[in-house]
Amino acid sequence: MGKKYEVGEELTGKVTGIQPYGAFVALDDATQGLVHISEITYGFVRDINDYLTVGDEVQVKVLEVDEQAGKISLSIRALQEPPASMQRPGRPRKSLQEKVKEHDADGFNSLKDKLTDWINRSGY
Repeated sequence: MGKKYEVGEELTGKVTGIQPYGAFVALDDATQGLVHISEITYGFVRDINDYLTVGDEVQVKVLEVDEQAGKISLSIRALQEPPASMQRPGRPRKSLQEKVKEHDADGFNSLKDKLTDWINRSGY
């Protein structure tokens, strides 16, 4: 690696290679990083070639730096506005556990009660 890069840094780089899993971006003459396919843009990306070509200059954000392995994870998506369909103003997101507690608590409790009854009837 050439220059030291910091997580959160926003840079301009040049696409040097494209693979099915991501695009390699040169940050300087001695350093390149990888933009994973999931970090190209919002939504599903089937083919990176639909979005990038070798030689393109792109704006990227540094997500992770692994100095020991000499790897830098980059994102183009992190510098884009999320589409309106992905923004939900005024509605906080609930965790899966909160949804289970909210909607399925009665169902699980009745099963729990029945299980206790079944165990008692079986003589154990």
